[in-house]
Amino acid sequence: MARKTHKTAVVIIPPAELWQPIQRIREKYDRQFRRWMPHITMIYPFRPIDEFEFLYKKFIEVCREVEPFYVTLSKFNYFQHRGESYTIWLEPQPVDEIVNLQERLQSVVPDCDDVRKFKGGFTPHLSVGQVRGREELKKLVVELQQMWVPLKFEVGSIFMIWRNDPPDDVFRVWRDVKFRC
Repeated sequence: MARKTHKTAVVIIPPAELWQPIQRIREKYDRQFRRWMPHITMIYPFRPIDEFEFLYKKFIEVCREVEPFYVTLSKFNYFQHRGESYTIWLEPQPVDEIVNLQERLQSVVPDCDDVRKFKGGFTPHLSVGQVRGREELKKLVVELQQMWVPLKFEVGSIFMIWRNDPPDDVFRVWRDVKFRC
């Protein structure tokens, strides 16, 4: 049976020149700010890094058939967890392009389907923080939305990322897989 680990993932990463407004929010509200770069999770948990070379070749085959597309981050949304615990996130649009890409990537590692197991299935998102309490959530979402300037970027690749154990547990890019290569 293939192994899965929380030390690796496949993600979409916005271009670094767009990070500043995202990171300004994340630094204040996201407890995972240090560990993760801004990203849209495609597969997590993923396979151990010793399988990356093999999987990279498989992803190249899949990504050859994918046309680059544009994503806009303009609206905040949230997930509710137990009680009154929430994760606030930016909703990438159009969702269909990302969902279709995730399905293609999933075909390479069908057992790494954790992102699809939620009640609503796979929901593309870029997490920016966590908050407790319904009133605090409503207030913060309104505040963030009022100050937010939409960001648009081209998605032309996916990234295979990995991390070590704490204290060196910051995710790093192992390699990107370009579309239409």
